[in-house]
Amino acid sequence: MRVLIQRVSRAEVRVDGRVTGRIGTGLLLLVGFTHADTDAQSEWMADKIAGLRLFGDAEGKMNLALADVGGAVLVVSQFTLYGDAAKGRRPSFIEAARPEQAVPLYERFVALLRERALPVETGEFGAMMDVELVNDGPVTLWLER
Repeated sequence: MRVLIQRVSRAEVRVDGRVTGRIGTGLLLLVGFTHADTDAQSEWMADKIAGLRLFGDAEGKMNLALADVGGAVLVVSQFTLYGDAAKGRRPSFIEAARPEQAVPLYERFVALLRERALPVETGEFGAMMDVELVNDGPVTLWLER
């Protein structure tokens, strides 16, 4: 499981001009799954994201988590996180989980974030999405489990 985390002051996902998810202050998560991913990895990732202290305190230090700042999460499926461009000029996506495996993993991950009392918005799995964001910082992290 790979997650690209971007701290945002706002983010929005649209499919065919229709807004499917929108947040203010929070984290935009681009999430990719591979064949070997398990529920345990999703649990670990949800816990990690809920507890990450990526927001500034009164002194400007990254000491506050999502709940501390009333932040939300926008989760967008992103199979291209498993793209391999080491050879040739066109990336291979052989390591990305097929939709029949990835969809349940994605849905479970979203549910796990919600179980941690986080406001969660989503994109639309498998759709061509327009993602618009204002990166706060910028602060961008990559997590893999």
